[in-house]
Amino acid sequence: MNQPLFGTSRRSFLKTTGRVAAATTLVGTTFSGVHAAEDNTIRIALVGCGGRGGGAAANAMSVKGVPIKLVAMADVFPNRLAGCFGSLSQRFAAQMEVPEERKFLGFDAYRKAMDCLRPGDVVILATPPAFRWVHFTYAIEKGLNVFMEKPVTVDGPTSRRMFELAKRSVEKNLKVGVGLMSRHSRSLQELAKRVHDGEIGEIIHQRGYRMHGPIGFFASLPKPEGISELKYQVQRFHSFLWAGGGCYSDFYIHIIDHLSWLKNDWPIKAQGLGGRHYRVGPEGVPYVDQNFDVYAIEYTYPDGSKMSFDGRCMTGCQDVYSSYLHGSKGSAIASRNGDCGMPSAIFKGQLPDRSQQVWESQVAPEEQDPYQNEWNALIAAILKDQPHNEVERGVRASLVTSMGRMAAHTGQEVSYEDILNSDHEMAPGLDQLTDDSPAPLQAGPDGRYPVPMPGITTSREY
Repeated sequence: MNQPLFGTSRRSFLKTTGRVAAATTLVGTTFSGVHAAEDNTIRIALVGCGGRGGGAAANAMSVKGVPIKLVAMADVFPNRLAGCFGSLSQRFAAQMEVPEERKFLGFDAYRKAMDCLRPGDVVILATPPAFRWVHFTYAIEKGLNVFMEKPVTVDGPTSRRMFELAKRSVEKNLKVGVGLMSRHSRSLQELAKRVHDGEIGEIIHQRGYRMHGPIGFFASLPKPEGISELKYQVQRFHSFLWAGGGCYSDFYIHIIDHLSWLKNDWPIKAQGLGGRHYRVGPEGVPYVDQNFDVYAIEYTYPDGSKMSFDGRCMTGCQDVYSSYLHGSKGSAIASRNGDCGMPSAIFKGQLPDRSQQVWESQVAPEEQDPYQNEWNALIAAILKDQPHNEVERGVRASLVTSMGRMAAHTGQEVSYEDILNSDHEMAPGLDQLTDDSPAPLQAGPDGRYPVPMPGITTSREY
């Protein structure tokens, strides 16, 4: 396998606990003020205890000057909950108040964890995105502020549902953060201001790349013994479109989102291609997941300008993980390395040559972590009772990402309206799911799952 992802992500927090604890525990702005509740402590429940959930909880408890405690945890996998609890306890012992009776397992565990909170507390929703609308619905009913990981949807029907839930959460004055941390990168924020002020002229073209070796649960071998079909697919959510939107939605959304932000618009259609090439494991057993190995998507904005995105998960190929803008008066590097790698820069011409550079971002050390910045912003909004709700934007980013994925998987041009109004809900009835429920996707007699077939299956992805 190639080298892992460039930079640090929430997913890596379990591996880097000891090395970064001293450096990150007190990162962020100090807030004066109190929580509206009686004892001034913001209580947090964690729903989804994988690397992302644990990383988000660590960021929450790293906000300076605010009494924040983790009081409940929920997952469907006991080992994942136990591992997350152990890692967080090493760093945040004084802020961990999760006795055994507040560690919940099962597909209804999210309710039990949220029931431990008071209105105005915060729940972290970090399960695979298929469950986001289910969990967000209950959080709204409970009057909870929310931090939810990206993506927030994977298909049209759940996107429509989440748009409505976004409206309800705004009406209830709930503060909701979405884990599209590029929007909280100080480097990208300054670049966005300069680009929107016309420093590179009219944006003509944008380029985004995320190409590296297989990571996460990108590829899956047939289900082993000892785990149900449902839990197998939830566990390996990168491999199944219903659970996480596949590698395309999960891996590529950050760059697609921040390029749209820098353009100050959203693409309205996409065309693209992709394919499966090396789909056999080391022992010669075929992989059974639904992902393509490569994707090449062309997005079109309302003014006709284009965004190109290339994705690849292959061992031994060149790694490219960055994003660029080309304007009528110059060009820019958005992310040099990773989803939002500093520094951003602006150039006179179209070549990112140092001699042509006219600006480069500089960010204070205490604000260089966009994951921490987004939590600082959320907690500040809660304390000051200021508007802060990123759900609608998160749904749009998820939907635009899915639009490109669908274009590659069907071999058709797909418009924003096409994906939004699609009737293909990949996993209906997730609010009724139990441990004994059948999996939303069933394997064929050969043990393999349906995969996208461009040009053959053209109105849905499988």
